[in-house]
Amino acid sequence: MSFVHLHCHSEYSLLDGANRIDDLIKRAQHFEMPALAITDHGNMHAAWEFQEKARKAGIKPILGMEAYVAPGDRRQRGRPAPGVKPYYHLVLLARDIVGYRNLVKLTSLGYTEGFYTKPRIDRELLAQYSEGLIVSSACLAGEVASHLMEDRVDQAREAAAWYAELFKGRYHLEVQAHTSEGQAILNAKILSLADELSLPVVATNDAHFLKHEDHDAHDVLLCIGLGKDRNDRDRMKYDDGLYFKAPDEIRTFFPGREDVLTNTLAIADAVDVQFAKKYYVPSFPLPEGVATENDMLVQIATDGAKERYGDPLPANVQERLDYELGVITKTGYAGYFLITADFIKAARDRGIPVGPGRGSAAGSLVAYATRITDVCPLEFDLLFERFLNPERVSMPDVDVDFCFERRGEVIEYVRQKYGKDSVGQIVTFGTMKSRAAIKDVGRTLGFTPAETDALAKLIPNAPNFSLTVKEAIEQVPEVKAFYKNDERYRQLLDFAVKLEGLSRHTGVHAAGVVIAPGPLDEFVPICTQASKGAGGDGDERVIVTQYDMTALEKAGMLKMDFLGLTTLTVITDTLRNIKERLGKDVVLEERGFTDEKTYQVLRAGRTGGVFQFESPLATDVLKRMRCDRFDDLVASNALLRPGPLDAGMHNVYIRRKRGEEPTVYALPELEPILSNTYGVITYQEQVMRIAQVLAGISLAEADVLRKAVGKKDAELIKKELGKFTEKAIARGYSKKIIEELAGQIETFGRYGFNKSHSVAYSVVAYHTAYLKTHYPAEFMAALLSSNIGKTEEVIKYIAEAREMGIEVLAPDVNESGWRFTVIGDKRIRFGLGAIRNVGKGAIDSLLAARTEGAFPTLHDLCGRVDLRLCNKRVFEALVAAGACDTLGGHRAQLLGALDHAISEASLQQEEAERGQGSLFGDLMGDAPGNGGGNNAAPQMLPNIAMWSESERLQREKELLGFYISGHPLEPHRTECELFATSTVAKLGTWTAEPVTIGVVVTAIRKQISKRTGAEFARLTVEDFSGSSEVLVFPEAWGVIAERVRPDVPLLLKGGYSRKDQDVEGATFIVNEVTRFAELRASGDVAVAIDLGVSLDLSPAMMDDVRAKVESHEGSAPLEVRWLDGNGKVVRFRSKSLRVTASPAILSDLRALLGADRVRLVRTGG
Repeated sequence: MSFVHLHCHSEYSLLDGANRIDDLIKRAQHFEMPALAITDHGNMHAAWEFQEKARKAGIKPILGMEAYVAPGDRRQRGRPAPGVKPYYHLVLLARDIVGYRNLVKLTSLGYTEGFYTKPRIDRELLAQYSEGLIVSSACLAGEVASHLMEDRVDQAREAAAWYAELFKGRYHLEVQAHTSEGQAILNAKILSLADELSLPVVATNDAHFLKHEDHDAHDVLLCIGLGKDRNDRDRMKYDDGLYFKAPDEIRTFFPGREDVLTNTLAIADAVDVQFAKKYYVPSFPLPEGVATENDMLVQIATDGAKERYGDPLPANVQERLDYELGVITKTGYAGYFLITADFIKAARDRGIPVGPGRGSAAGSLVAYATRITDVCPLEFDLLFERFLNPERVSMPDVDVDFCFERRGEVIEYVRQKYGKDSVGQIVTFGTMKSRAAIKDVGRTLGFTPAETDALAKLIPNAPNFSLTVKEAIEQVPEVKAFYKNDERYRQLLDFAVKLEGLSRHTGVHAAGVVIAPGPLDEFVPICTQASKGAGGDGDERVIVTQYDMTALEKAGMLKMDFLGLTTLTVITDTLRNIKERLGKDVVLEERGFTDEKTYQVLRAGRTGGVFQFESPLATDVLKRMRCDRFDDLVASNALLRPGPLDAGMHNVYIRRKRGEEPTVYALPELEPILSNTYGVITYQEQVMRIAQVLAGISLAEADVLRKAVGKKDAELIKKELGKFTEKAIARGYSKKIIEELAGQIETFGRYGFNKSHSVAYSVVAYHTAYLKTHYPAEFMAALLSSNIGKTEEVIKYIAEAREMGIEVLAPDVNESGWRFTVIGDKRIRFGLGAIRNVGKGAIDSLLAARTEGAFPTLHDLCGRVDLRLCNKRVFEALVAAGACDTLGGHRAQLLGALDHAISEASLQQEEAERGQGSLFGDLMGDAPGNGGGNNAAPQMLPNIAMWSESERLQREKELLGFYISGHPLEPHRTECELFATSTVAKLGTWTAEPVTIGVVVTAIRKQISKRTGAEFARLTVEDFSGSSEVLVFPEAWGVIAERVRPDVPLLLKGGYSRKDQDVEGATFIVNEVTRFAELRASGDVAVAIDLGVSLDLSPAMMDDVRAKVESHEGSAPLEVRWLDGNGKVVRFRSKSLRVTASPAILSDLRALLGADRVRLVRTGG
């Protein structure tokens, strides 16, 4: 006799259940159980995935949940009375599809109406949605159990009778097969009550973990969820018997009561929940006079195509349009296109930037005609079948990029149009990945954060190379040593191995939105989340589906991705900057993309801010391939991905483009398909075209082959490639050639990228490169504005702007806006919004006051802004950041005058509010209302010494995150050029060669190695190109620690660990440090003077030169380079004269000889 677990928790009983769905199903199979129920706490997150996997494994899925039932009204917040629980537990199982729908309603209403600490339902909802449900009384926390354990027998009897009456023939009392405190007593009372009321009883085990030996790991998981230390004696603990027991183990707890096991089988037999394959697409509201969605789509697509291509439509356009419309209307997806086109139009009508396309949708002419996309599929041979296959119909998938800042407005538009109850966002599950598992487990076991951080960082987790905890124990020597030699660490790692990958918490998908034909909870279970970033009003809790993206698709729901793309904001802001400064409306190309200057910038490697091509690898590829056409961008977008890179496909493309390797086509029919990529199979669409042309199959059939190759399913690939080979050979092609080609398709096709997506994103890349080329200041200002708050990015782009000859000026209360502002062809003014401690309200007040005229003085500024918004801290920040440098005096004086200026301005504003004029203010002409006090007598600033340059720069850095009016490295720029072999911006790119960089250290983080007890350090370093973190191991740190100080210019020498060779963002390890001041004194730097026959120098002039040299005596060699006029250079080094390689001597000698004739050089360079 078998048994079925009817009360079982999966990992979706978050931080309470430790059972993975696959493991539960395998365990049920192992025990030959015919069915299995999953009853997670208050939710149905697991339901769809579970039922799908269980059916596949031959196990009947029983969908359920352990509900939280409020003792009174679910809407009542707080405990009903002292000592009364805010909820009881109750197990609900779906008997049939009606029961499933009611279960969906109940879990959803628990969140939307009854949430108080937990998602609660009540008796009213149970009565309303009782049909099709099978119910059991749950655990010790159930209502009946709670009353029985408190000897409230009458109340237990009443509760059981109420449920038995409501769920006639479907209500069971529950006994459990474990030894939790009180469980044996409860079991006896339950059996007694069941006999009294003639109710059936079922045995369960409230399984929270899989096997008995998993108890300790589950206990750690429980501690993580409770935020408790495992050694805490007062915390909640679970019995070690709450595991997935075998039938015989259950039987031993209930001798003579075989019925409690057989009843579980009877329930399993009664359950039959079947899902029909169906899609749920909302109806699009049709205007008057339009009969159907099909009619409307045909009309707007035809009109749109004529706008795009002219009237009458060219024959090839008409043919493609008719074909696509035929497929769309036949498959019933006209409404989908209308909905998508509508919200994209709504976004554009509101001035919200929309991307040109994303994913396979760019392959549709109907999408182009209805302005869902802005990419012509005919121009790039993009295939509709890649988007919507008429032979294997599945829901289309249109992902749309919107301006990052305004994406929420589009979601809100959709909510308003289709009903807030019908639109939801999509849940995601944060899992315990390797490093998170280490930190979570370590915290409960009493490890310090420093200990767990150090261990976690030993485990690689880069996008292109990551290890599980188990793999790290085997492959990372340091982790292996911890595991082998330290019992504490071994325990931590063992628990982490068991818990890694479990779902830890819920979140909201960054882009996913689902739209239903009616209230969402009539189709799928929902929950609620805070509305931050979700388009809500900030306090509202928004609807989120309990099913994730994958489950929703399989459940037939219409889901779309509303993505936020910052680059669209940059493009829009650039166009606005151009309009405001130059009065020009720039219209970006939608076709052609042939601007030669743009490609010159790209192949020169000037890719900072260019969408998708900023990485060192992408920049290098564009340079090496000598990018000169749009197809190069499209191909690069597809090739710069792990698969093609590993296969070296990008190198083949580059060699063939440069003529270093011949482009050969096995068959002449392949040339039109592969010529754009020099014979390299790069795109999925190329695989489809090859199959269509050679095998004579339709593009729809070819798409099946493309999917097979992409899925890497060996059996499916063999089957589909076999069909291709057979049909191609039957059409007369050489068997050898076709089989070789099939091999290429399998090898390269699996890495093939979606060309539609590559083209669409290359359009965005081209637009950013075009704007950067032709409107550099406007583009860089927009780019910098989009990165306010991201210090490293701002530093990088300021360096890029300066390399482009654009001056990035400090903020200025008289010129700066909220964002970075263009004030000239080559000048950008820093944005006030980037200054710390200066809020938006203060800036708005300042900008409003400035409309009356510029601020001539600090006192005028204080007098005209709203002091309720601009407090002393705001003014201090403005002064220290350099924003008040144009108000007279220097920063120390302005700061010294601040108290008096604010006090005087405050008094004036108070009097103005009371309607009183200041007698002295009126006499002096600076009363409010006189034009802001521009005619006021000048206020004296205190006589205070200026800040030193280092203090000025340090204060700037505190408020801006970086240096703006100078840089501590600036006096040593020449040495950086002479001695540094790389820059901070290039750190992270692995090389076997030693690397030298010139930097200032901006932060020092000292740490203790738990393995050796030695101190090591992580340094934040900065140069002209950017900021990054580097590592100094204990041995080196012991030598160099005293030499490393914040803001002291240094030359760092080091390299990369060999184990980081394949890691993205490899850690730079410092081995040696030299201060630049010491470098000049070491003799490694010489002062060089260039003289020649063309330079008419009098003896007196040379006497002056010698005098200056002798007055700066030091240790640096003096070199004279003589140009004889015939191109020959003779170098002399003085044996008797040595100088100090200081700014002073350089300045003196340049004043005498000219700026270009005196410089620093490496000794002997």
